[in-house]
Amino acid sequence: MASKRNEQPDPNYPKLTAGEHARIAWNVARMAKRSIASETVYQGDLERRIDRIIDGARDRAEKSAKNRRK
Repeated sequence: MASKRNEQPDPNYPKLTAGEHARIAWNVARMAKRSIASETVYQGDLERRIDRIIDGARDRAEKSAKNRRK
């Protein structure tokens, strides 16, 4: 039995631009390529890149929300 899809977005996950989606997809593809080579390959650098992209999007969302309130 299939579960019902969650329609509510995660409040901690910011809305991403098309460029941010592309950069994350590129890094995930690189992670997949590395994992094909070996499961023990270090991928922390790519994980940090993705975290920085998401943190930047979160900062942008907070800044735009602050500007809307004024």
